[in-house]
Amino acid sequence: MRKTILIFLFISLSLVAYNQVVKGTVFDQKTHEAIFSATVYFNGTTVGTLTDEKGNFVFDVTKNAPMPLTVSMLGYNSTTLNSTTYLTGNPLIIHLTPKVYELNEFVIKSNDHARERKYNLFLLFLFKNEFLGTSANARNCDILNEDDITFNYGADRDTLKAYASEPLQIINRKLGYKITYYLDKFEYYKRNKSFVYKGNLIFNEDLTTNNPEKPVIERRRKNAYRGSRMHFFRSLWVNKLEKTGFVVNNLNNEFVDYKDIVVEDDKHQKFLANQKYLGICYYSKMTTSHIKFIKEKVLFNKNGYFDESGISWDGKMADKRIGDQLPYDYIDQ
Repeated sequence: MRKTILIFLFISLSLVAYNQVVKGTVFDQKTHEAIFSATVYFNGTTVGTLTDEKGNFVFDVTKNAPMPLTVSMLGYNSTTLNSTTYLTGNPLIIHLTPKVYELNEFVIKSNDHARERKYNLFLLFLFKNEFLGTSANARNCDILNEDDITFNYGADRDTLKAYASEPLQIINRKLGYKITYYLDKFEYYKRNKSFVYKGNLIFNEDLTTNNPEKPVIERRRKNAYRGSRMHFFRSLWVNKLEKTGFVVNNLNNEFVDYKDIVVEDDKHQKFLANQKYLGICYYSKMTTSHIKFIKEKVLFNKNGYFDESGISWDGKMADKRIGDQLPYDYIDQ
């Protein structure tokens, strides 16, 4: 009898370990009303669900934990929960704050409607180049709701800001994805021609359903994957950088390997350790990329996810924007 009970407990614990289901409710922080049709998802994947009319959701996170869990809704700021918050076993109570747009500064105007339209088209072109990128994949992306994007200058007249009243709906025909992007921030600095953008996105593969070009799309995805940031972190996770074509050097141009840059905690989570600077080459010195550390340790996992707030990029990998991005659940075959 005791043996039977032990077996039952072992099976129950195994099911808990391997089938992690998160339940919760999403509310408006100001009105405390339940939010219907909010999206609960893993940022940068195809994996998500929606809240019901009472704001409730049930979400199997087994395959993607410990990635952060994101909640987004039209008109609200997205919120992100780390795994220690959503894997407690208790129902989650999540509050979203309404967005406030800073459109009281210098909104772009012109006395000549033709000139105004021409200037707005220029700003849209600039936005798409910086946000989507300029690669062949990026040039074949369409933002279906461009009219929902508003531009205005900050008080310094140097900072161009872009706002989206609705999530951006992006069609990437080259890679076969439809992307929903919740834009939280986009700023372009004229003086040094630099930019920053922040947001969350979820992929949809509907474009490949019954698509005769699916084999071609798969080849394009493979090409986009090779040498990407996702490819780098997946290779680093399994300690196969050299085998997959990556060479990493420190600030002194000295070769570094897995044991020099990866630390693991007692929960078997892996972190890229702070080396101040890392240079990354993929098969050729012509494809050099650079990492600068913002945090002491940067969490990453086996599917290529990494904490984007922990490092900044420069070089080849940084040139790849939304138009070349693949979901973290992409499988390289």
